[in-house]
Amino acid sequence: MGNLLSSFLSSPESFRSILSYVGGEAKYVWALQVNLDALQAELDKLIRTKDDLLNKVELVEQQQPRARRTNQVKGWLQRVQETVTKAVDLQNVRDQELDRLCLGGFCSKDLASSYYFGKKVVTLTEQVILLKNERGEIKDIAEMVPEDAAVELALERTVVGQESMLDQVWRCITDQEKNRGIIGLYGTGGVGKTTLLKQVNNKFCIEQRQHHFDVVIWGVVSREPKLDKIQDAIGKRIGLSAESWKDKSLEEKALDISNILSRKKFVLLLDDIWQPIDLTELGIPLQSLNVSSKVVFTTRSLNVCGSMEADEKIEVKYLVHDEAWRLFQEKVGEATLRCHSDILELAQTLARECCGLPLALKTIGRAMAYKKNPDEWKYAIKVLSTSPEKFPGMEENVFARLKFSYDSLPNYIIRSCFLYCSLFPEDYEVYKGDLIDYWTSEGFVDAFDEGYTIISDLLRACLMEEVNDNHVKMHDVIRDMALWIACKIDKEEENFLVHAGALLTEAPKIKDWEGFKRISLMENNITSLSAIPNCPHLRTLVLYRNRISMITDGFFQFMPSLKVLNLGFNIFLNKLPSGLSSLISLEHLDLSFTVIRELPEEMKALVNLRYLNLEYVYLNRLPLQLLCNFTKLQALRMLGCSNYSGEEEDRVFFKDAEPFMKELLCLENLDLLSFTFDSWHAFETFLTFQKLLSCTESLELTKLYTPMSLNVLPLAYMKHLKNFLIQNCAFEELKIENAVEIQNLVQRGFRSLHTVFISDCSRLKELTWLVFAPNLKNIDVQNCNNMEEIISPGKLSEASEIKERQNFLAELEFLCLKDLENLESIYFDPLPFPQLKEIEVTGCPKLKKLPLDSTRAMGHKIVVKGNIEWWVELQWEDRVTQRVFSTCFDPMEIVF
Repeated sequence: MGNLLSSFLSSPESFRSILSYVGGEAKYVWALQVNLDALQAELDKLIRTKDDLLNKVELVEQQQPRARRTNQVKGWLQRVQETVTKAVDLQNVRDQELDRLCLGGFCSKDLASSYYFGKKVVTLTEQVILLKNERGEIKDIAEMVPEDAAVELALERTVVGQESMLDQVWRCITDQEKNRGIIGLYGTGGVGKTTLLKQVNNKFCIEQRQHHFDVVIWGVVSREPKLDKIQDAIGKRIGLSAESWKDKSLEEKALDISNILSRKKFVLLLDDIWQPIDLTELGIPLQSLNVSSKVVFTTRSLNVCGSMEADEKIEVKYLVHDEAWRLFQEKVGEATLRCHSDILELAQTLARECCGLPLALKTIGRAMAYKKNPDEWKYAIKVLSTSPEKFPGMEENVFARLKFSYDSLPNYIIRSCFLYCSLFPEDYEVYKGDLIDYWTSEGFVDAFDEGYTIISDLLRACLMEEVNDNHVKMHDVIRDMALWIACKIDKEEENFLVHAGALLTEAPKIKDWEGFKRISLMENNITSLSAIPNCPHLRTLVLYRNRISMITDGFFQFMPSLKVLNLGFNIFLNKLPSGLSSLISLEHLDLSFTVIRELPEEMKALVNLRYLNLEYVYLNRLPLQLLCNFTKLQALRMLGCSNYSGEEEDRVFFKDAEPFMKELLCLENLDLLSFTFDSWHAFETFLTFQKLLSCTESLELTKLYTPMSLNVLPLAYMKHLKNFLIQNCAFEELKIENAVEIQNLVQRGFRSLHTVFISDCSRLKELTWLVFAPNLKNIDVQNCNNMEEIISPGKLSEASEIKERQNFLAELEFLCLKDLENLESIYFDPLPFPQLKEIEVTGCPKLKKLPLDSTRAMGHKIVVKGNIEWWVELQWEDRVTQRVFSTCFDPMEIVF
């Protein structure tokens, strides 16, 4: 005992502990077991109180999704948890601390330690009691919180190929610097517009803290919009959902919506708009748009974007090949794709048939998901290629949905023009002018302007695609839908027979022709037409690009309604059959690129002919007084027609061409011509007839060996001249003789000229006159050995205004230079080239510099084609320019 006491007195701390112990706090030690039991009892009460509260809170949260526990409850529960943890820690060392006690529990082997432990137990017990009592002060256990800005919408497991598009739309919405209050997303049916808009909505759920919008509203408009239903959807999101509110008028609802939204920063997402809707009638406060709030909608029509006054119009495009294949793989499934070695390649073929349309990819992919026999895949490819409407799901899931766009076209005329485009093969790029000529002959349109308007309508409805300024095409799945309508849905009205690009070697049996209104067998390998069909209702027959060498006499005698006949590009056809006089309704006749030697006299009966194409026809002669019978003729194409004539005295444009020219002057409706002249005298005669100059669209000069120079000034007065070709001529110079006219050309120029092709003119040195063609799009110069420069600065001295501005060739898109051995310069300084897409250079070893600098690549990519040896030797303005264009080169293989 003495030793124990002496050890306590050996340190000040021990001494102070004894004094405290003696002074009344001995209970921390001698009552330690009682205090630990009391702590446990009070802790049990606290835990039961906590559990009761937690059950009540969770019940409220389950019953009311927007209910959240109050911060007071959260804080109390957190403090309880912390206190329970401390108590458990003390109880865990209970036995160890009790073992330290001695002298019947009135003393401790480590008095200081037992004292501090005992004090913790008493203090924590007091905190437990206090916490339990605080529960009675908590009155409100939960509160209603505002909804999230957006409500997440259901999407497919994965979305393929819209990442960049989503980023683009998101930037438009969140960019505070640009005032884009209304954003229109447009595209073909089934291309993924709704999916994209849902992704935009869900992105608001993910990035709630970043976007700073108060509310995101989702609404579906549909083909027949009901404004009250749209207002109800908006009202529900902003708290106007009472039954009494739903009974209000449209105007009253609009006022309520406007009052609330004008005080919020909102995003309104409207899906599937078919016709313009007035946002103010819905109650959308347009004054809040641009920087603070946004409206984003989807539509199949670019017209709707315009009518809705969209500040940004974004086309939702088809998937590119890799993205389409990823989507198709996902829908088919890896198990099926890998179950047989042949299926993967067959699946890729089938995916290509969808041409990047997500709706078709999903439909076909799902249908093939469990097809594990290669023969099933081969049969699927055959069906989809020949009769796509018979493929499972295509008719009801794809064509029926796409048909909504067709049904929404404004009138029967536009719908008929659309269906007419299905006569062409898959991926066929049809020239706009030719298409309008067909429509005009069929009676759909009366004028070219009307035809171009319909093309624009179809482009804006996303039912056609624009390839370039002159050509359009139809997406393969859209074409399949059009044929489904023409051949099945509207069979009695339209009634098409189409085997375009089907690799036929024989024409369908004649009995199969009967009853059809339009037949297209173009781009096949048919060699003869030996039977005589009976087609009283046939209006269009397209046999373009076959291998027909013989058409039996009388073949056309039972086609009284035929308006369009295209026999072009049958390069073995050297004779027309008898019986053409039966085609009393014919308006459009295309014989281009055939080897027909002579037009028969009975063609004089074709008095309704308004379009005749004889380009590059092997005519020995064109009988005089034939064309004057075509009093309704509007278009006569004869480019290349005189190249293949026989005896000189029979040639149309040999020596005295005046009788033929005067015959053309008698055609009062003629407004489009294309000619080739290989006689200088005939060309000079032509230049004296102003009416013929005014309607010439294409002009070719060939094999003119005198004179040595050509004054191109008369071409400037051909107001419709689009294409100018010079081949194998001896001109040393193409010039403008009258200097006084140069300033007039600066103002007027060759406004309509789009394409210039010059070939095998070995004496030409420059083409400076091209600077006077402000809308020139294509320049193609080949095999001109003495050509030194395209634009000569010295020749520009008299046109100082153009030289100073350097704005010539501003519309140029394609520049092709081939086999110009002495060409050293296109132009000595860089040119703007704002529209330039491609430069192709081959066989021009002295051309060491292109008129480009780094600014010319900003905003668009110029592709430069050529061989590698030429490319590596090119000289650049500076290192920046060389670096910018280093990714623009497309190497060409040298063909020997």
